[in-house]
Amino acid sequence: MTTTLSPQRAGLPPAPPLTRIRRGIGERIAPYAYIAPFFLIFAVFSLIPLLFTLYVALFEWNPIGDHTYIGFDNFTRLFDDPRFWNATRNTISIWLLSTVPQLIAALFLAHLLNHARLRYALLFRMSMLVPYITSVAATAIVFAQLYDRDYGLLNWLLGLGGVEPIDFTQSTWGSRVLIAAMVTWRWFGYTALLYLASLQAIPREIYESASVDGAGGWKQFRHITIPSLRPVIVFTVVTSTIGGLQIFTEPLLLNPINAQTCGATRQCQTLTLFLYEQGFGQYQFGYAAAIGVALLVLVLVVAGINYLLSTRIRPER
Repeated sequence: MTTTLSPQRAGLPPAPPLTRIRRGIGERIAPYAYIAPFFLIFAVFSLIPLLFTLYVALFEWNPIGDHTYIGFDNFTRLFDDPRFWNATRNTISIWLLSTVPQLIAALFLAHLLNHARLRYALLFRMSMLVPYITSVAATAIVFAQLYDRDYGLLNWLLGLGGVEPIDFTQSTWGSRVLIAAMVTWRWFGYTALLYLASLQAIPREIYESASVDGAGGWKQFRHITIPSLRPVIVFTVVTSTIGGLQIFTEPLLLNPINAQTCGATRQCQTLTLFLYEQGFGQYQFGYAAAIGVALLVLVLVVAGINYLLSTRIRPER
């Protein structure tokens, strides 16, 4: 065992007062210097644009014209605009149709893979990331063909059961289901792998003890698996909420002819697509900034509610 001697006990002359002061200041500043790059990047690319968005929302902002201060008129106009409420309904509907089934199905699949004995398990798990790395544009093209009214595989299967063809791209609920299917397909495997990685950290002795005590598969899933996955469940719920409420690419590619409105009747236009239309289609930057602020508030409220609900999952003692 070695001990560090002070300069006096080691026979060395004490450091000058100025040197000791500099050394003390350096020790205090060093931790902040290590984390400073993150906060600088966050300020430049997140905080400053956010504050500038709040500023622009208070103006009638023409990118090539005058900037007229109008206070909160953009927000007043926003809440009286039926297009905004239509986009809000579409956004929340698509988020619910994609996020809730995706998280539940991913949780069950991860639980199944954790207990099943599969050959080439690593290859199977890697294949679950294929939808995640696939181009969104390619995904939209494939799903548009699968859900096509006249030649789509899904309508062909429904026709075998006597169901009339559904025009998914032109109906409100059909387009919502189609977009939700694309989002679910893309993120399902990624979420399942997150759950699976966390499940593999749970000691198998816990499940074996539960089996000895007479707990079946459902009770083990409910009282062991879900409480043990609490941190990753909170993470996936919050991130899925943030991503689901900001969905943009899928509805933009669904109707190429009316891309900015996602159809002639705005049947699948989301808030981000509505923002894009007003800002870069009609060049009403002030109104688009107000939409962005409203979307931010919606995301914070829904993510906060989901966080509070998901944190109620507690391990049973």
